[in-house]
Amino acid sequence: MKTVYKFCIIGLFSTWVGLLQAQKDSLATYLLLAAKNNPTVIQKYNQYQASLQKVPQVGALPDPQLSLGIFLSPMELVSGKQYANIQLMQMFPWFGTLRAAKDEMSLMAKANYEAMEDAKQQTFWNVQQSWYELYKVEQSIRISKKNLDILRSVERMALIKFKAPTKTSYAITPRPSVTSTATGTSSSSGMQTMGGADNATPAGISSGSMNTGGSAMGSSSGGAGLTDLYRVKMDIGELENNIASLQSKKRSLTAKFNAYLNRQAEIPVSIPDTLSEEPYQMPEKITDSLFANNPMLSMIRYDNQAVDARKRMIRKMGYPMIGLGVNYSVIGKSDEAMNADMNGKDMIMPMINITLPIYRVKYKAMRKEADWNQKANDAAYVATVNELRTNYYQALEAYEDAQRRIKLYANQTRLSEQTLNLMLKNFTASSTSLTDVLTVRQQVLDYELKQNDALADYNVAVAWVKRILCN
Repeated sequence: MKTVYKFCIIGLFSTWVGLLQAQKDSLATYLLLAAKNNPTVIQKYNQYQASLQKVPQVGALPDPQLSLGIFLSPMELVSGKQYANIQLMQMFPWFGTLRAAKDEMSLMAKANYEAMEDAKQQTFWNVQQSWYELYKVEQSIRISKKNLDILRSVERMALIKFKAPTKTSYAITPRPSVTSTATGTSSSSGMQTMGGADNATPAGISSGSMNTGGSAMGSSSGGAGLTDLYRVKMDIGELENNIASLQSKKRSLTAKFNAYLNRQAEIPVSIPDTLSEEPYQMPEKITDSLFANNPMLSMIRYDNQAVDARKRMIRKMGYPMIGLGVNYSVIGKSDEAMNADMNGKDMIMPMINITLPIYRVKYKAMRKEADWNQKANDAAYVATVNELRTNYYQALEAYEDAQRRIKLYANQTRLSEQTLNLMLKNFTASSTSLTDVLTVRQQVLDYELKQNDALADYNVAVAWVKRILCN
């Protein structure tokens, strides 16, 4: 009982570790790593954070101006001597200008956030596409190795068939009363030895014709067997070369995949043995509202709103700015005005300053600039919607095509495997040619590869639709 209990614990622990490893190396985990480590996403995130810091900058008042003047030789006044003059001035933009500027920067920050989201969605799409490409290559390698084993089995059978002696065939000599001539059938080289003994020749059989026919057919059988053997060896060489090419492609795709995750190119990528169809329901009607969640459109909308806020700010900037300040004069006592009441008293003077925006050309140009930017954003929005709609139809076509191919190749693979099993049995019994076996074997390979490609293409199409609709 203790041993059984120990094995149960070990089995549960192994299952738990396997589940953790599968979860660790799943596609969802890779997507999280890409969102966290991808340099492009990090760049867009930093730009978004930088744009947030512009909001308090434009919302702050202009820095106050402080001026200090000192008289090297005190200036004589009626009521004393002026030694220094201190002036402090604070300018205030027109009411609502700072609010409009903050709105503009806030909306620009939101646009940068949508740009970051678009970069993240694009990274997710790139990671998924590369991952499914790796799956296709991995499955191609696996299936090619399996078919390589089948080819080597066929090679062994062809070698046995080539070495094994064939059944004896005799050429029957026609009787004198019969006018027709007999023809020999295929025989092995061992038949010639049998025909060489006159006393071993049955009645009605010509030893001369037996020797001639046996030699010809034995040579033909050996040549055909050797040809089949060479053909198998050539196919094995082609398949081994294809596997080596796939291994090289796998290394390059692994490096590309790891680049999206910002890690070393040699780190292996976990790929499942089997792949299932990702459940997804395509929208029945295609309208522009389907693309409302796309970050590119959201970014353009925020840009347009930022232009509106800029227009309000430009209008406010065309109004005067008001400055409030104070002037403080340092005055010392004068000997000549000893009896004056103001002798030696400092002077404080409140001040007001108003700008005169009389040069209207720059404000008109700024408004026209905002109008052109808004028109450009409107055109960009329409162009983006058109591009998204086109991409959606392409993704929908790939989705439906993959669905059809999955059903087709699943059935074709099943039928071709059954056919191959029957033909291998017939080939062993020498009732099927090697050419037919190799042809069907190649069909099994092609259909199984196409079925796996269709599964991967289906999931890629689903990921593409999600990339476009962002749902």
